[in-house]
Amino acid sequence: MAEDTPPVYEVLALRFGTHADRPARDNFLVDEGQFTPGSDMPMDFYLWVIRSDRHFLLVDTGFNGEMARRRGRTLFRDPVDALADLGVAAEDVSDVVITHMHYDHAGNLDRFPHARIHLQEDELRFCTGPAMRHHVVRKPFEPVNVKTAVQGLFEDQLVLHRGEAEIIPGVTVHPVPGHTPGTQVVRVPTARGWVVLASDATHLWANIRLRSPFPILDHLTPMLEGYERIEALADGDDHIIPGHDPQVALRFPALPGASDWVRLHEPALDSLEAAAAGAGAVR
Repeated sequence: MAEDTPPVYEVLALRFGTHADRPARDNFLVDEGQFTPGSDMPMDFYLWVIRSDRHFLLVDTGFNGEMARRRGRTLFRDPVDALADLGVAAEDVSDVVITHMHYDHAGNLDRFPHARIHLQEDELRFCTGPAMRHHVVRKPFEPVNVKTAVQGLFEDQLVLHRGEAEIIPGVTVHPVPGHTPGTQVVRVPTARGWVVLASDATHLWANIRLRSPFPILDHLTPMLEGYERIEALADGDDHIIPGHDPQVALRFPALPGASDWVRLHEPALDSLEAAAAGAGAVR
């Protein structure tokens, strides 16, 4: 490969759990007619892998069975054990990006003993600061996850970033505050162009397309401005991968031999408009 040739990566998503009986109205801050009254709109749980023949990067770490039971979520697979599908053990993972510290993205950190954990400094400051004295703010956080992250700071495992940073060659993180002050998205060069793992900067494709945010947020205006930032980083609508949309697992081709994983570096199987129409909840 020539030195001036940008790297390209495979990007894989694992749908490891769901919140199936979720009312559609719970996924939008304001009802502006974006869902059918009385309808459900499930919210799924994902983690992501970015890999090449030289690099392996995990994005987010999910949650475990005990957490699923406590929060009333359905866990299809242990997300860490599922890495074995890709021939990888947690002990061998060298780098993990945590998009933000909510329970469904930052669990299981203690199972990656040799990994550098990449987090925005603003996120650590937020989840260890005075905002956590408010129950409604701290509810999506788990103390054990925060404690594990802080322990990693003392053990030189936690890598704190102040803004944009390159994690592996060509793969960058970009702060998109709004959902939390330190939420970051991951931009990846692939064979089909720039893919952005948006995580909870947009839970669903409908949130960003309709400019109607998910109701758990720290600041509204940065959340809306973040949509513009994500669109500028990605090479098209279906290059933006939302954090919880069930359509992600349906719209992209499965990985041969490991059908729980889908290939986000390949073109979608259908258009975003057709997927929205098929979902039935979004007009």
